[in-house]
Amino acid sequence: MTRFFYACLLAIFPVVSMKSPIFGPQDVSSVEGSSVSIRCYYPASSVNRHSRKYWCRIGAKGRCTTLISSEGYISKDYKGRANLTNFPENGTFVMDISHLTRSDSGLYKCGLGISSRGLSFDVSLEVSQGPGQIGDVHVYTADLGSTVTINCPFKSENAQKPKSVYKKLGQARVLVIDSNGYLNNNFSNRAHLSIQGTNQLVFSFVINRIQLRDAGIYICQAGDEESSADLQVLKPEPELIYGDLRGSVTFDCALGQEMANVAKFLCQLKNGKTCSVVINTLGKKAQDFEGRILLTPKENSHFSVHITGLRKEDAGHYLCGAHPDGEPKEGWPVQAWQLFINEDTMIPPRSSVVRGVVGGSVAVTCPYNPKETNSLKYWCRWEENENGRCPQLVESNGLVNEQYEGRLALYEEPGNGTFTVILNQLTSRDAGFYWCLTNEDSRWRSTVELKIVEGEPNLKLPENVTAWVGETLKLPCHFPCKFYAYQKYWCKWSNTGCRALPSQDEGPSQAFVNCDKKSQIISLNLNPVRKEDEGWYWCGVKDGLHYGETGAVYVAVEQKAKGSGDARLANAAPAPAEEAIEPRARGTENEVILDPSLIAEDRAVKDGEVPAGGSGVPAAPGSSVGQGGGSKAVVSTLVPLALVMLVGAVTIGVLRARHRKNIDRISIRSYRTDISMSDFENSRDFGAHDNAGATLDTQETSLGGKDRFTTTMENTVEDKEPKRAKRSSKEEADKAFTTFLLQANSIIAATQNGPREA
Repeated sequence: MTRFFYACLLAIFPVVSMKSPIFGPQDVSSVEGSSVSIRCYYPASSVNRHSRKYWCRIGAKGRCTTLISSEGYISKDYKGRANLTNFPENGTFVMDISHLTRSDSGLYKCGLGISSRGLSFDVSLEVSQGPGQIGDVHVYTADLGSTVTINCPFKSENAQKPKSVYKKLGQARVLVIDSNGYLNNNFSNRAHLSIQGTNQLVFSFVINRIQLRDAGIYICQAGDEESSADLQVLKPEPELIYGDLRGSVTFDCALGQEMANVAKFLCQLKNGKTCSVVINTLGKKAQDFEGRILLTPKENSHFSVHITGLRKEDAGHYLCGAHPDGEPKEGWPVQAWQLFINEDTMIPPRSSVVRGVVGGSVAVTCPYNPKETNSLKYWCRWEENENGRCPQLVESNGLVNEQYEGRLALYEEPGNGTFTVILNQLTSRDAGFYWCLTNEDSRWRSTVELKIVEGEPNLKLPENVTAWVGETLKLPCHFPCKFYAYQKYWCKWSNTGCRALPSQDEGPSQAFVNCDKKSQIISLNLNPVRKEDEGWYWCGVKDGLHYGETGAVYVAVEQKAKGSGDARLANAAPAPAEEAIEPRARGTENEVILDPSLIAEDRAVKDGEVPAGGSGVPAAPGSSVGQGGGSKAVVSTLVPLALVMLVGAVTIGVLRARHRKNIDRISIRSYRTDISMSDFENSRDFGAHDNAGATLDTQETSLGGKDRFTTTMENTVEDKEPKRAKRSSKEEADKAFTTFLLQANSIIAATQNGPREA
């Protein structure tokens, strides 16, 4: 039950004692005649830097009387032996007090503002008896873990007699060591006698690695002669560390050259009796500090321990020390620390865990001191080895670990105390802890844990592609609906970042089954592709200066070999043997007239020597020139042919009409044999007045010849000239058709020899 009470008390103690942001040492001890330096911390805000700082002593009634302040006041008791110094850049002020006396012991406050109601921290000062001779007893003081030498004088008559040292326990005494080789188990391997010789009238008792239980009265004996010594062991005065919530701190430990080859450790006091190891050089790390602690060995047995991502429960007392087992042992040197966590911090809250999927990406926001805009920013991965290490992956000056090329970028945006790190193409091996750092204020260092979870990347884009120099390449990137309101972009990755490139919105994407028209395809066009375009390209989303998901694709650019087109032609199937050229005919159906110019042209076109456009340069197969020439040849042939057919149809129609008219006349003569042609000569007898004065008319045909057989009406007056024999309708048709073919051949020849353009 008692242990449970202490556990509960220790659990709430840091919270209760740290309500005030002012922090200082809880207990300070010293000896008469010496001096102390008491440092108090405060949040480094503009108001606090200019506020009054003070040191006051608490009286019997609880009133705190100011002894010294930053405004120049100093009490009578402190004149000449105390001063107060403010360090606004560090958020600290220090009280230095010298010539201490036993009367200086008591309770004090260090604080800001007015001593009666300002922000303050309670400090207990204890001044004890200093080393020296008090009566017959010589007083020795020693720090915990240090070495002390107690001198034991004797008279000359006892020089040859045995020497021994006892420790007084109440009214009894216990033998510690003697000159015959005995050594008490409590001092095993750490105490011995030093006898200089018979000429010296003193021997020494040396104790190494002083422990708290070593304090007490010791009795030196030489024969029957005795002398006393009072050993006072001073508890280690803890060094103060002031850390901000979510920030980081560094413990710098110095244990002495004799501990150079001994395992080092840092432990945290939990209940005032046990000290749990946080980290040691043998590879042990506490679970609560995984991923956020580093131990760095230095020269001369010095080492430092860096803790980031500070939490409320990290506050308290720590010990750094050395021991072969890598854990605290009584009697071994230690250095005490007291860590205070300021909850009124300027470091912004942020998620300590980010999640990504295999093939996807994460964007990590890293804080830094806004006053250090020009500082070097970098990102490292924490590795779990013996001491913990964090190799750098990317820096703001352009350095990128070669294993992360094309998938890692650091942006100094959005700025004003924050930079962004993007890691894409995630794999399961990327899970772990990562640190955000700068080369200046280490208190702003932070850590984040990356977890790989199940799922699919939100952005969809092609796999790595190959492009050809001089051609056009289009890279599409599909964005789901949830990114509709975000800004989309394409950029080309380099070790200095990712340079934005112009892109094109291609409308809704069909890559998302359960998505509406708010999905988008954003394409990047490279036209023409150049050799320097080779590399990694990213597509992503962002909201202002805050980056979101990204995807990556590698574009390899290759140069086509010269003459590749000719090679393809040379390797093509061989041309077929020369085909028989069928001449294009002209004339009647019974008469074929060969036009030599047409035969020559047909052969030239088939050989590919003369293009249809009339140029003397051969057209390449499949080229636009060759195709255009072929279409012109077809047009130049079909158009005249259509005109000929139209003229022929009209002519045949006219001839058929005349043929029917002649048949009607023959039928009338055969039917009315008693009527002679002279009956029609005098048409006036029948009232045919409209035909008076009619003459024999000849008309010019549409083919340009004279047709004398197209008389519309015979003359009413008989001429004296002899009558000509009339031709039959078949003879007229044959003659007209012959004339038509001659005219058609002339039109075709004129068209072939004229301009070829349609």
